[in-house]
Amino acid sequence: MIKQKRVAALAEELTKRDLEAIYLGPSTDLEYIGELDTHPDERVRGLMVTREGKCFALVPLLYKEEMVNAFGDVPIYEEWTDHEGFTDAFRRGCERLGVLGKKIAFNDGVRAVDMLAIRDAMDIKLENGLGVLSPLRARKDAEELELMRKASKMADGVVERLVEFIKPGMKERDIAKVIPDFFEELGADNVSFNPIVASGPNGSMPHYGGDQRVIQPQDIIILDLGGRYKSYCSDTTRTLFVGEPTGEQRKAYEIVRESQMAGEAAVKPGATGQDVDRAARRVIVDAGYGEYFFNRVGHGIGVAVHEDPYMIEGNNAPLEPGNVFSVEPGIYIPGKFGIRIENLVAVKQDGYGEALNKFPREITKVKG
Repeated sequence: MIKQKRVAALAEELTKRDLEAIYLGPSTDLEYIGELDTHPDERVRGLMVTREGKCFALVPLLYKEEMVNAFGDVPIYEEWTDHEGFTDAFRRGCERLGVLGKKIAFNDGVRAVDMLAIRDAMDIKLENGLGVLSPLRARKDAEELELMRKASKMADGVVERLVEFIKPGMKERDIAKVIPDFFEELGADNVSFNPIVASGPNGSMPHYGGDQRVIQPQDIIILDLGGRYKSYCSDTTRTLFVGEPTGEQRKAYEIVRESQMAGEAAVKPGATGQDVDRAARRVIVDAGYGEYFFNRVGHGIGVAVHEDPYMIEGNNAPLEPGNVFSVEPGIYIPGKFGIRIENLVAVKQDGYGEALNKFPREITKVKG
């Protein structure tokens, strides 16, 4: 159903930005407002919300049942068929809401070609709607936080299963392909992104996309994974050892662990994303590994895996209660190995950060 409290908050945000309305195409924005989990294609569909909190849904007949089931009692449904095209239906909706000739924002769920078709077919002022919902989505309420705790608990459970499952002789893909099944068995709806399984020298690539390397004795394995539960994402990373780590590996691991803990300790209302990034980064830089940590320390998460706020140099916006984001420093030495530890952290009303992931950060060896 349409989340009326969120519609009201969005209407206030539109007023602040001097926008008459926003049109939300298939996206996590649309899922946040209307609980419709769908993906863009050539049939234009979505929801418009005005600064008065009025709505109309643009509905291709092919998607009518799905959209009505998701949105419920929206006052205005404007339908269109394949042979008609969508622009007349879009104009009718704008006329009924009284927004023709005014400033309308479009979010990133709308294709550029469709925005151009709208521009050419009617009198409206098109505005960039990227980020209009970000301030709302960044502040999770109690219900959202509880869903994210449950999703994170599932992610921890998957890591626990993988510690038992992984054995030398497996390919990375043998590990990656069981992760969705483990999430489903633990109650998740699906994975929130394609998991990363990076072994040995592949771990030096933070977003490694391969899957063919065979797990060897004495390997380091980075597991980066997450699941979705009732629209909310989890995301965690743990670095596992196949056998006893070398002295160099153990040293690098403990530096990353200290860095991750320092980043978490910096989380509190009023601190900034830059503060968190600097606190974690300082540990790695002071240990002489600064050149091997070259990315931001974290990203916000919620209905999308990556959303505001970001833990990065230059982000001076104060953290607020309800913000949830990753703290995930790493050391990546090309041709040798990589190490990353990631927890999701929520900013609490009492002034502290709550780690949503509970799987131990100490050195963990696979059982195989």
